[in-house]
Amino acid sequence: MMNMNSEAKSITAAELGHRIGAASGTKFDRKARLRWSNSLFRILCISSALFVCLVLFSILILMLRTGVLTFSQVSFKEFFFSTNWDPENEHYGALTFILGTLALTSLTMLISIPISVIIAVFLAEMTPKWLRNLLRPVLDLLVGIPSVVYGFLGLTILIPWLRGISGHDLADGLLAASIVLTIMVLPTISRISDDAISAVPNKYRDAAYALGANRFQTVIRVVLPAAKGGIMYAVILGMARAIGETMAVVMVIGNTAQLPNSLFTPTAVLTSNIVMQISSVEFDSTWNYGLYMMGFILLAISLLMIVGVRMLQKRGGRYS
Repeated sequence: MMNMNSEAKSITAAELGHRIGAASGTKFDRKARLRWSNSLFRILCISSALFVCLVLFSILILMLRTGVLTFSQVSFKEFFFSTNWDPENEHYGALTFILGTLALTSLTMLISIPISVIIAVFLAEMTPKWLRNLLRPVLDLLVGIPSVVYGFLGLTILIPWLRGISGHDLADGLLAASIVLTIMVLPTISRISDDAISAVPNKYRDAAYALGANRFQTVIRVVLPAAKGGIMYAVILGMARAIGETMAVVMVIGNTAQLPNSLFTPTAVLTSNIVMQISSVEFDSTWNYGLYMMGFILLAISLLMIVGVRMLQKRGGRYS
């Protein structure tokens, strides 16, 4: 009887030791799995970032490699400082399109940024919650509208309206294109700026009110400077869409290779010239190489503007 009890005790102790060992092994395996999964996730994130950089640099190198072939037949001075774009007669001056792109982007940003920030302040600071919850999804839906729809509305509604106001026979030009692009980028800049302003801690507003500031002073002197980083990101995204937009611009700008002498004069930009001519040229031709160089210039302008905005940003948008 005593032997049976001791055997039972020994079996129980053995089972208990086995269970403890199994539990320890499970715990060890779980830690190993967590370490392995964290390492795998880190590798995936780094690989994704490197892949994006690789794609960007590959596009830049491809565009540059093909575009520089232009200068085997065309001088650098003629391409960048001449306004005579006549490929049929071997003239490849791209200055008109470069200046048109810069002018269109600048005019669009000049109109869209103040309006977008005002809309964002209205949504984040002044609207009741029920109206805010109604307007935000509407802005999100406007972001997804195809650009050709904006271009068609600009062609059929905006341009006849501008003709009636200005008295010009042709209202195609920078003003029509900039208004269409402004309507396109407004939802993007407004929604991201709205999120940035809403993310500013309420203690900033409470401190301003405690010091005697009114709502306007609080928004201008406290909230907007604190949300500057997010607003700058919104401007970058809106600017990137404006500078690279094609279909809407093609439909309302006029697509004439000339320097505009007014806001109602038809002109052309890099994107419109590329999309209108790329399908009708041979690949191994100076004309095609010139279009590739225009694409590279477009990418370079976008990158330089983004870098410039990021340099101006400095400390913006750091909350404590």
